[in-house]
Amino acid sequence: MTKMTHAEIVTALQARWPEHRIGRSLERIEALCDLLGSPQDACPVIQITGTNGKGSTALMIEGLLRALGLRVGRISSPHLQDVTERIAIDGHPMDAAAFDELVEECLPYVDLVDARRIDGIPMTFFEVMTGLAYAAFAQAPVDVAVVEVGMGGTWDATSVADAAVAVVCPIDLDHTHILGATTTEIATEKAGIIKAGATAVVARQRPEVARVLAERCREVGARLVVEGHDFALLGRQPAVGGQVIRIEAAGGPLDDLLLPLFGAHMAQNAALAVAAVEAFLGGQALAPDVVAEGLGSVVAPARLEIVHRSPTVVLDTCHNPHGARATLDGMTEAFDFDPLIGVVAMMRDKDVDGVLEIFAERMAAIVCTGVASTSRGLTPEELAARAEEHFPAGRVSSAPTMADAIDRAIALADEAGGRAGVLIAGSVIAAGEARALLVRERPEPAPAEDAQ
Repeated sequence: MTKMTHAEIVTALQARWPEHRIGRSLERIEALCDLLGSPQDACPVIQITGTNGKGSTALMIEGLLRALGLRVGRISSPHLQDVTERIAIDGHPMDAAAFDELVEECLPYVDLVDARRIDGIPMTFFEVMTGLAYAAFAQAPVDVAVVEVGMGGTWDATSVADAAVAVVCPIDLDHTHILGATTTEIATEKAGIIKAGATAVVARQRPEVARVLAERCREVGARLVVEGHDFALLGRQPAVGGQVIRIEAAGGPLDDLLLPLFGAHMAQNAALAVAAVEAFLGGQALAPDVVAEGLGSVVAPARLEIVHRSPTVVLDTCHNPHGARATLDGMTEAFDFDPLIGVVAMMRDKDVDGVLEIFAERMAAIVCTGVASTSRGLTPEELAARAEEHFPAGRVSSAPTMADAIDRAIALADEAGGRAGVLIAGSVIAAGEARALLVRERPEPAPAEDAQ
């Protein structure tokens, strides 16, 4: 049999149930992990849920743990450009050849689970990727796994592991057709990552959400560490390339920490990340130089990332109202564009009007487009029709492809001159497509000791 190429392997994986179709069960991933020798138990796990901020908080936790000299595995989702981004070891996405070899090793076990048709379906794409990640971490091996929940908590495939530390980022409305129509319902689902005997590290929440999380901790006997009481962001000041922050941690205030990311939400995520790592260490305070090194090393693609100059084009993954508000606040503080031109593509199962309403407050014009890699997205024409309900007449246009939309937005910014800038936002998938067009990165080889 001819060996499959990496592209063919990825295509076969993505032909499975996609992430927006949910099989509400841990039975399939449990069955796979049993066949693989329970790799999810090979190292302690820090698991992260919430509506927004999971990915950046995971990156910061990873940076802090690596600054301690630990070998770290990280699961993230969705990916921007290639599925290998979802499985990182020591800060590097898994090498494509190593990933392909892992898939070939694990696929016979996946086939066995598929044949059982648990709950009437084969394993989903996300379930298989989660099993692959835990297997990769066990093989490496890593000292600790930093695991970003895909969706929800209780039945998310990543919850096949019992996390020692459960991190809860701010919870708001998103995926309401799956997780529930209220923040209380969503919080109840996400609280499922808090397991017996664990430590829950919780960002500042709405009162009704905080009550749900506190009750879950009481039910399972988990220790609760709460922002505002046990840790806090004490202050922040915008700086070149990011911001300087001050946080309250286990050992007291930590001053003059350079965080190379923009926005108050990123500063709050940094305080949450430090608290999570200190909880992982049993409440031990991190040394100031470790915190400085760990936070200072963080790179977060497509989180208010500058991807073009003259005019400045910024890329972000925000895709719900809570995230859109945080993104625009961070952009206003860091860049002060006037005017701001938007390039927007969105999935049809999101709160499209909620996001567009927020964008219309700050964007002088919007170029609507679609995404090539999924049928979930609104067409440029559909999105433009929705945008016209929120933007003044003559401020909405559409473009058939992401490349065309970027070109049009840059032309509009050039015509405006002055401090004009462009924000590309509205979808993680769209951000990935835009980044592939605008960012030319040379892959950085992993050090010899990081061989996977």
